[in-house]
Amino acid sequence: MTPSPSRSDVGDLVERCAVLASLLEVSGYPKPGNVHRTRDTSKTRFEQFLAGAVAIGPAMKELAQRGYDAGRGHLGLGEIGLGDQILRAVREAGAWQGGGNVNLGIILLLSPLAAASGLHLSENERIDLCRLRRDLGRIIRASTPRDTLGIYRAIRIAVSPRVLGRVEALDVLDDETLTRVEKEGVTPLRVFEECRRRDSICEEWVTDFSITFTLGYPYLKGVLGETGDINTAVVHTYLHILSRVPDSLIERKSGKEAALRVSRMAIEALEEGGLTTPEGRRRVLEMDEELHKAGGDLNPGTTADLTASSLYLLLIEGWRP
Repeated sequence: MTPSPSRSDVGDLVERCAVLASLLEVSGYPKPGNVHRTRDTSKTRFEQFLAGAVAIGPAMKELAQRGYDAGRGHLGLGEIGLGDQILRAVREAGAWQGGGNVNLGIILLLSPLAAASGLHLSENERIDLCRLRRDLGRIIRASTPRDTLGIYRAIRIAVSPRVLGRVEALDVLDDETLTRVEKEGVTPLRVFEECRRRDSICEEWVTDFSITFTLGYPYLKGVLGETGDINTAVVHTYLHILSRVPDSLIERKSGKEAALRVSRMAIEALEEGGLTTPEGRRRVLEMDEELHKAGGDLNPGTTADLTASSLYLLLIEGWRP
């Protein structure tokens, strides 16, 4: 029987996959409406996203190693510390660049994936994605009120009230919510159940990352196999997710109809061939221009986060550029 990797090796592997997934996502161009390697915005530059991506590495490594420890019976699943490391990653990303929130959504997606990867690799030589998803679900369901507090504090650091919006139940902007979390023992899963209809990242936590595992990753792997080009695969995966799942960040900022309109633009760009045909590339470039003219109100930021988590699966499974 082949032994599983060492704790140190697992930490290094997961850290590198998480950082590279973040770097490949932001480098994809022209990724309509987002910062990418040929597009900055007035508030945030491409290199600030690069810095934020590198900064989250230590937290991802720690989560992987604590997941590994849980798999070996040295920690309980509820002791992995998702919330603490999410907060750490957000603080580090903010300390390493001055462009504001560049990767909160990616951190919220990659953190449980990192812990699940460590748990899975504590007993397996390599990643099996079906089993990884089961381990992911175990970790999410074992998360604790302490994790909720860490996540809430991370969100309050990273995101402006305008972007978040207000909700009636467990509002992250309400100071009373933190007291309620401790008093009532509110877990992250309960929080994300409340917000799943207005935020696709919350929906991911509740569904064991259904978009990442069943929509983003398979499509990404397929396009990469067909084209052999990672940039094309990243941009097409981004457009594919956007075409099927209207971006929840756009919906919060600009309304449901705006989100649906942007999804229709993605459908049309892919139908013309995307980056693989002259007409498709023209459509993608026009879409990029139009979305950026809205000054951030039509930024499919959540779609970019889901593209990054899809890339993480590709990398942790073994693909390399």
